Amino acid sequence: MILFLKKTLARLWAKRHVQKTTQFKSSALLDQEALLLELVSSAKKTLFGLQHDFQSIQSTANYQAQVPISDYERFRPFIEKIKRGESNILWPGLPLYFAKTSGTTSGSKFIPISKEGMPYQIQAAQSAIFHYIEQKNAADFVNGKMIFLQGSPQLEQINGINTGRLSGIVAHHIPSYLQANRLPSHQTNLIEDWEEKIDKIVEETQNENMTLISGIPPWLVMYFEKLTAKTGKKITELFPNLQLLITGGVNYEPYREKMNDLLGRPVDTIQTFPASEGFFAFQDDFEKEGLLLLTNHGIFYEFIPLEQYGKPDASRLTLKDVELNTDYALILTTNSGLWSYSIGDVVRFISKNPYRILVSGRTKHFTSAFGEHVIAIEVEKAMEKALKMHGAQMTEFHLAPQVDPKEGLPYHEWFIEFEKKPNDLNAFALDLDQALQDQNSYYKDLIQGSVLRALKLCVLEKGAFNDYAKSQGKLGGQNKIPRLANDRKIGDLLSPLEES
Repeated sequence: MILFLKKTLARLWAKRHVQKTTQFKSSALLDQEALLLELVSSAKKTLFGLQHDFQSIQSTANYQAQVPISDYERFRPFIEKIKRGESNILWPGLPLYFAKTSGTTSGSKFIPISKEGMPYQIQAAQSAIFHYIEQKNAADFVNGKMIFLQGSPQLEQINGINTGRLSGIVAHHIPSYLQANRLPSHQTNLIEDWEEKIDKIVEETQNENMTLISGIPPWLVMYFEKLTAKTGKKITELFPNLQLLITGGVNYEPYREKMNDLLGRPVDTIQTFPASEGFFAFQDDFEKEGLLLLTNHGIFYEFIPLEQYGKPDASRLTLKDVELNTDYALILTTNSGLWSYSIGDVVRFISKNPYRILVSGRTKHFTSAFGEHVIAIEVEKAMEKALKMHGAQMTEFHLAPQVDPKEGLPYHEWFIEFEKKPNDLNAFALDLDQALQDQNSYYKDLIQGSVLRALKLCVLEKGAFNDYAKSQGKLGGQNKIPRLANDRKIGDLLSPLEES
């Protein structure tokens, strides 16, 4: 009776929630303009607001004229003041948290999360689950065990501000109705060493009724592989009631075939787009591509066409200006005090009614050594197509240019760790190259014009990417190895097993 009541209540909450969210999907443009002016008004007496004359801002155009696009380095002096305990710097008062991230160019970053911003991190995750329940008309998973693969919830203090990884911070805000069924234990979550932590999680969960599992795809793969190695069973044999995977951080699609193999059967999957700076979007229809952009969650969005990014006269577009199937650098103004902040992500709209996006890459992660400007979504779609054509599965991959080969024309070099290798590596390489040409016309022109030769494939030993991540101190946590580079710093550290 209690189990029936629990899932019935979950369905009722989900229905009510989805009905409430219908309005923001249709009023996004009005909501965004109003939100920006509210944010500016709230921060007009802060140091940043005074320096940028927030008092005089009456429109989006005023704002854009007075507040430049900034990255973390331009915010660093303000962040340092906050770390010293100074208040009213970027946002009224002091932040509730600092989310500590590992930056590749700026070292550790300390992203402020205000008391106004924190609830939206949780509400967005809840909304993703409620949309799934309403669409599926089923909430059986609420009666089983749920696991959220995350960083340590242990926080340090910087002048009274709790500081830690975002996933660890969020662990302190998991709703009470999910806490009772949540795994792993607090003691296990505190383990810093990722491999030790995963081993302990396997031990704690292998005999449980797991119904919901959440984490970024590389974490899920590692967890599932260890479970399978220990039990000899597919994941859905081990957890027959597993209903839902929630994932984010990187594109799930290149992992889908491998995940389905590990699982034993497809499991419903929701993709999300959270970050320390905010929770931006989630898949509101688990059967369709695209993430619903959250336009009423304390974040004002601007979009710079990717080809203009970094230029002083770059266009700063708002939602009303965006076009479908165009890549934009994502710019944020938030209720935690980030103002026209370049987060480094690239998005592409696939719908404007409502606004749905794909995360298509990173502004700093691309390959354009020859002017081709290949971005993440293009290599991921090419990889996905080639894997399907050859019945293969990959664990991870990285693309780096070879601009000065010992002989012959330059080329793209793909470092791939296969879970299941294709029968014919040469044919796979040719099909992968053609698939990338189909995705990127500039690359196609370079190949056809004999500026580049077809790609070179390097097959890596099992565990090569984990070994690389471990060697760089970036195994687990929120760390992700870039799939694209404009140099060979990563590629040269990955040792090939075979080449084609």
